[in-house]
Amino acid sequence: MMRELADNILDIAQNSISARASLVTIEITVSHERDTIGLTFIDDGCGMSQEMARSVCDPFTTTRKTRKVGLGLPLLKMTAQATGGDFSIASELGKGTTVRVSFGLSHIDRPPMGDVPGALFTLVLMNPETDFRFVYDYDGKVFVFDTREIREAVAPVPLDHPEISAWIKDCLVQEINELHGGLFS
Repeated sequence: MMRELADNILDIAQNSISARASLVTIEITVSHERDTIGLTFIDDGCGMSQEMARSVCDPFTTTRKTRKVGLGLPLLKMTAQATGGDFSIASELGKGTTVRVSFGLSHIDRPPMGDVPGALFTLVLMNPETDFRFVYDYDGKVFVFDTREIREAVAPVPLDHPEISAWIKDCLVQEINELHGGLFS
């Protein structure tokens, strides 16, 4: 079964959270003109050594204790390259990590988008101590969502308060739908 890009967004963001990032920036860029989809993840977590950053695309490299194989990034890299896209990771200990991945938009092997608003909402709701900045650029139309701004506006009410979380979900669905022309509900 082909994984959706929304699943990859959750996985990579979870890596950032596990690396104790306080801010995770996720940029999604869809360009019909360039025939690409780009995903960029920038975090301020603990980072990795250069050796670890080079080896994370090896399926036998993982920091998990529960299994000896880490397939997320190696499969993502392979899928990106199979669609004419690319994958890169840059990291510095104590500074954070940046992952960039691109896919050929019209390539038959490109994974479907999946429920991107749902993935972003899940990240916010399930990680109340982490701030997220989402930038979604669809053919030059841009939507930016930043939990730091929302926290400031609703303080002292937490983001997982039922009314706030319902608003966040509606906002993500509505704004991303508007960019795409109604994919998500």
